[in-house]
Amino acid sequence: MNAIVKPSLPPWEAACMRLPDLTEVMAAERLAYPVPWTHGNFVDSLAAGYPAEVLRGPRAELLGYWVAMPGVDELHLLNITVVPAWRGRGLAVVMLDRLVNACRQRGLTQLWLEVRASNERARAVYLRYGFSEVGRRRAYYPVPQGPREDALLMSLMVAA
Repeated sequence: MNAIVKPSLPPWEAACMRLPDLTEVMAAERLAYPVPWTHGNFVDSLAAGYPAEVLRGPRAELLGYWVAMPGVDELHLLNITVVPAWRGRGLAVVMLDRLVNACRQRGLTQLWLEVRASNERARAVYLRYGFSEVGRRRAYYPVPQGPREDALLMSLMVAA
């Protein structure tokens, strides 16, 4: 019998994202996405005071990060990334748990995100977590060449 062994969740620590983190964050962005966020996107988000975290492993290596924008009664996830070498170990769920806790701490009742229509792996994670697909944004994401890609709008109700 062939068993499939899933890599285990690595030890991790979360910290608020800071400007000095951006060198590593930008390197991960370029590995993770065909059209990554810019350094300026991160700087602007941090300057605006948006909640943002980095996850680091036991040797202080970057495992993942997220940035969100608070609204009146919601948190809008702008960027969530697991460093490609660390994917498939449950880190996305760790970050989603932390985002839900951030909502609760702020008294926010909904978490929103957009995901590329072609990103089936991420969509599956979000659906398993409890998000619902609630809409589509046509031609939302840029691509290196060709027409822009649709985004699926997803929402999660957060209980107090």
